[in-house]
Amino acid sequence: MKAMLFAVCAAVAFIPTARGADESGPKAGEKAPALKVFGVVGKVEGKEADFAADRKDEPTIYVFVQAAEGGIPVGGRPAARFMKVLDDKIGDTSDKAEIVAVWLGEKAFDKHKEYLPKISMSLTFTKTALTAFDGEKSGPNNWGVNADVHLTVVVVNKGKVAKSFAFTSVNETDVKPVLEELKKAIGK
Repeated sequence: MKAMLFAVCAAVAFIPTARGADESGPKAGEKAPALKVFGVVGKVEGKEADFAADRKDEPTIYVFVQAAEGGIPVGGRPAARFMKVLDDKIGDTSDKAEIVAVWLGEKAFDKHKEYLPKISMSLTFTKTALTAFDGEKSGPNNWGVNADVHLTVVVVNKGKVAKSFAFTSVNETDVKPVLEELKKAIGK
């Protein structure tokens, strides 16, 4: 009986899982997938667009935000500080670098469209487009967003993923490694 229990436990231990709890976003080296989301604040407003196609070869940081009730990021104020500092400092890497923030949350699309302009006014973003995804908390197809992490940050240059970060706890000190990865990707 003990031998059979051991065999079952050993077999279960080796069942592969799709994603680790600390993983989210596409793998480094992959082509950035299409990103059809609704533009709320930024260069594209009031309509759906493919932001990955629009950004094409330009250095871009995509931030997928798991949102709580009312559109507030699950990470709360620390997540907002992270995004504000990232917005303030991204221009130091390249004058063409920008951020596309995608709000996620099941059945919250209309609330996000209403709330995002308020977030933009409060945080005064200058290099960040705020968008909303109408679908699952796992985000758009092929982006591999883990719905259990608060922020998924994907660094892209020339249409290729340089690195993906999964943050379950985030604050402004996490901006430095993200920007270092972007600098590395653009060769600075």
